[in-house]
Amino acid sequence: MNVWIAIALTVAGCYLVKLVGLLVPAGVLERPLVQRLAALLPVALLAALTAQQTFSTGGGLVLDARAAGLAAAAVALVLRAPFLVVVGAAVAVTAGARALGW
Repeated sequence: MNVWIAIALTVAGCYLVKLVGLLVPAGVLERPLVQRLAALLPVALLAALTAQQTFSTGGGLVLDARAAGLAAAAVALVLRAPFLVVVGAAVAVTAGARALGW
């Protein structure tokens, strides 16, 4: 039953956040600082999520096959490869590193 309470609280919280976002005056959203933050915040959150998922396991820092896959994706991005090639390179390198026991 506790799971359903958590789900209900999450639903209510998401609805309230959405409602607060709709009630923000337009003048506040047009400020340059708010526009800069709105443009940079998703990138920062995605980078933090990527780093957390790549370099941590069970509360500790690790360096394993996921880091090799991320490095391969970074190289593909520097070489301006298409998105599917970037993902494919990351998957292939990660799978290869795991197959080699890393």
